[in-house]
Amino acid sequence: MILEMKVPSPGESITEVEIAAWLVADGDYVEKDQAIAEVDSDKATLELPAEASGIITLKAEEGDAVAVGEVVCLIDTDAEKPSGGDSDSKKAEATEEKKSKSTGDEGSGDKNVEKELSKDKKETPNKEESKKAPNPAEKTYASGVASPAAKKILAEKKMSASELSGSGKDGRITKDDAVKAVPSMGTPTGGRRGESRSRLSMLRRKVAERLVSAKNETAMLTTFNEVDMSAIFKLREEYKETFKNKHGVGLGFMSFFTLAAVRALKEYPTVNSMIDGQEMISFDFCDISIAVSGPKGLMVPVIRNAENLTFRGVEAEVKRLAIRARDGQITVDEMTGGTFTISNGGVFGSMLSTPIINPPQSAILGMHNIVERPVAIDGHVEIRPIMYLAVSYDHRIIDGKESVGFLVAIKKALENPTELLMDNDVKRALEL
Repeated sequence: MILEMKVPSPGESITEVEIAAWLVADGDYVEKDQAIAEVDSDKATLELPAEASGIITLKAEEGDAVAVGEVVCLIDTDAEKPSGGDSDSKKAEATEEKKSKSTGDEGSGDKNVEKELSKDKKETPNKEESKKAPNPAEKTYASGVASPAAKKILAEKKMSASELSGSGKDGRITKDDAVKAVPSMGTPTGGRRGESRSRLSMLRRKVAERLVSAKNETAMLTTFNEVDMSAIFKLREEYKETFKNKHGVGLGFMSFFTLAAVRALKEYPTVNSMIDGQEMISFDFCDISIAVSGPKGLMVPVIRNAENLTFRGVEAEVKRLAIRARDGQITVDEMTGGTFTISNGGVFGSMLSTPIINPPQSAILGMHNIVERPVAIDGHVEIRPIMYLAVSYDHRIIDGKESVGFLVAIKKALENPTELLMDNDVKRALEL
């Protein structure tokens, strides 16, 4: 029986995918549920599992865009599994290799003759060519010397006479030589100057399209602030080991920032809204998108109903989504939606940036690296761990007052987490 494998729908509104890579070769024997291909949609890269065991015949090339429901391969389910685990294709390769070796031995005499003839051809120059070859010009005292007019022109071009070959008598550099001379656009170093070209994945093309759209179609502005991370440092230092031993996840910064963002979104609901045509949609829930780096680039999975999660719940969900993104298992549904985004460029060493809004959302929070800086505390200079924060927002629906107030609310919660995020009961908040 020949089974036709069709492209499944990766998610709502996706009509086509791109074959990113075949993980098997044409003619291989595949097992049921074995990953046979990686397919790119405009939202994620997904693995395509075999629907049955048998010999596979590929019907699409890598890089092809195929519609959802289109046949991409055939599987002969009646074919028997090759003994010894070697596929027919590997055996064929071995046979071809043997053939090429024997052919090479039989034709070695002819090849040697060809080499000798080629060698003789190179060593015996063509008489006509040798007659036509000009004798190199002899150098004289005038070779490379610029005329007064040429000197002036070369000086204006900031060029040296040594960069030119003169066409005048005895190799002199004439005015015409100087006029035609083009200044060097760079100093040759003898290093490699190669380049390569590769097709952008469908995911990367869609990300690029959305980023340009966000810049062109929103009135995006960014406001900045700084936060003293001392209080969070103290809490983590005191409770991180106990927290990890009990819950199996670390007490990181993302739980503090996510819960601080949830608190600020409730205080400033316009930031938790988005534009749809001439209407504004506001949400009574907080679905927080978190930007994570995956093997195929930036991905933005969503923490659903973050307002209902505790520190342990946020950390567990962040870890789960990060692992799935890293392993290429993240689904379209897990990246769909989101009412607000948090991006942590600090893990890569970023000091400050203006994050781009993740459309159709209206705002994004950018975290950055933590650096010890001198700050004034009650009239005294102290060294504190400081992080710069940035909120980019769509000025069409979020006013400056709201955006600044929103960021200040996050700053207050992070600088006083015990009171504002833990209700003055740290152990209860951390479920210890």
